[in-house]
Amino acid sequence: MPVTTCVFDAYGTLFDVAAAARQAAEQPEFTALSTAWPQLAEHWRTKQLSYSWLRAVMGTYVDFWTVTQDALDWALEKCGLDGDPALRQRLLDLYWELQAYSEVPAMLKALKDAGLNTAILSNGSPAMLEAAVQSAGIGDVLDDCLSVEAVGIFKPDARVYDLVGTRFGCPRDEVLFVSSNGWDAAAAAHYGFRTAWVNRAGDPVDRLPAKPDTILTDLTGIPALAGV
Repeated sequence: MPVTTCVFDAYGTLFDVAAAARQAAEQPEFTALSTAWPQLAEHWRTKQLSYSWLRAVMGTYVDFWTVTQDALDWALEKCGLDGDPALRQRLLDLYWELQAYSEVPAMLKALKDAGLNTAILSNGSPAMLEAAVQSAGIGDVLDDCLSVEAVGIFKPDARVYDLVGTRFGCPRDEVLFVSSNGWDAAAAAHYGFRTAWVNRAGDPVDRLPAKPDTILTDLTGIPALAGV
């Protein structure tokens, strides 16, 4: 079956999650972050994901913005930067303005020009996703932003991936799902989607019941993979 629908994870896939820490570090009032920002960004992202998984297992769902703030507080304390409320607020403000990777607009436009459905499927709350899409200027090349808030549980629960078929009425094997998270791509493959893992860091493949169908280093190859 041909691909009719291309669905993307948001954070780390379309949007650079390290951008908030990197941009804050460039501001003269936050010199303490000038060398620590890569470590802070890594800790922030790692805890953001682990808190979502733990809350899913514990049955204690909260919106992703709460998870994001909790993860930042842990990361700031870990890096010894938890004594500056202004820095915390600036990092949170910047998270609503994350930069898209440079290849994203042209890639999405190619998919839309070819008549494919395009969407985001994310742990992010609707308000967070709307802000990121507007900031990146890609709203005109996306048909929808699907959030886990509709089902009240985080990825990789199958109910999250069900949102795609519910929205677009397409069978699983017509969906190309793209994520920068190896575990997310593996879970989507196990669910029945065609999958591409955008492995920008060159990480090993996760040892899980399924593996991504394709591994890429960025998003430029997605249109060809979708048959465009």
